[in-house]
Amino acid sequence: MFRISKQDTALIVVDVQERLIPAMDPKVYERIRNNIIKLIKGFKIIGSPVLVTQQYTKGLGGTVKEIVDEAGEEHFEKVTFSCCGEKAFVEKLKNEGIKNVILTGMETHVCVLQTAVDLIANGFNVHVVADSVCSRAKFNWEIGLRYMEKAGAAVTVSETVLFQLLGAAGTPEFKEVSKLIK
Repeated sequence: MFRISKQDTALIVVDVQERLIPAMDPKVYERIRNNIIKLIKGFKIIGSPVLVTQQYTKGLGGTVKEIVDEAGEEHFEKVTFSCCGEKAFVEKLKNEGIKNVILTGMETHVCVLQTAVDLIANGFNVHVVADSVCSRAKFNWEIGLRYMEKAGAAVTVSETVLFQLLGAAGTPEFKEVSKLIK
């Protein structure tokens, strides 16, 4: 569960949407957005899939431009808080042979948490990237992380994820990913 590899790991960007941003602390949002973008770029370099979700786009708007610019327009539309409520989402993971899921996005204590719990129940290993998720209140973020960890998720940080996927230095991928982190 604690080891991840590029062959069976996917990055999930949960609901980083235009109308949710004003409710977030601006400094916290900027940090998580930048970390999510680093992760997306890193996953693309490494060759692992990136999936993006949007919660009720009509009401919350689309995914923020900076993330769309990196991840592309494709996304899973959902109205359930858990991404697993969208049947095509789970099918996509299973069809691609994904065993490990790296979760980022917002809000930690709602959509990210419910997705983590459902993914664990579906047999996936879940890694929640603490420096790439946020909630409106720091307390909710903290409780959400603790809850997911007790449910069986590994709580990690973006650099750990990228270096685990790389596995070794000295490769062209390592050199490209290293530039993202500096």
